[in-house]
Amino acid sequence: MISTRRHLEHASGYLALGMVKEATEEIALIPPKDWALPEVLAVRIELHMARKEWDMVVDFGEQLARRQPEDEHGWISWAFALRERNMIATAKAVLLEAEPIHGKKSALIHYNLSCYFCLLGDQTEAKRRLHIACKMDKQWKKAALEDEDLKAMWDDIAAMK
Repeated sequence: MISTRRHLEHASGYLALGMVKEATEEIALIPPKDWALPEVLAVRIELHMARKEWDMVVDFGEQLARRQPEDEHGWISWAFALRERNMIATAKAVLLEAEPIHGKKSALIHYNLSCYFCLLGDQTEAKRRLHIACKMDKQWKKAALEDEDLKAMWDDIAAMK
């Protein structure tokens, strides 16, 4: 009998290769008693993101964030899936809830918050968040200049130092 860890390794490998069908089959072999384990939730999130099954990502992302709040992956995936469902204000609320835990070390949380604030029309806060993200990791400026969520601020971003 193959262990859950092995099934996860196989599923992750398949996902890395873009073999979504095979990853789905591999995850289906995981015993139901292990479905709520954080490492299983994380791989299930990746699978459903690859399949663009946003409702499933919302569900598994929230479960992972609640079970393991110190892992930013659950929070970010949960918020991203909400954004994909055009629930921007709710996505923003999820990341604001995660901020006390991850805000000092996660440029991605600030970057995504910048996107959500921009989409909601608060460019002042969007610029502030993007500045924080870029201060933590300069690569976010380049990403921002190509991100449709931040299109309303592209001129300002280009001029940012």
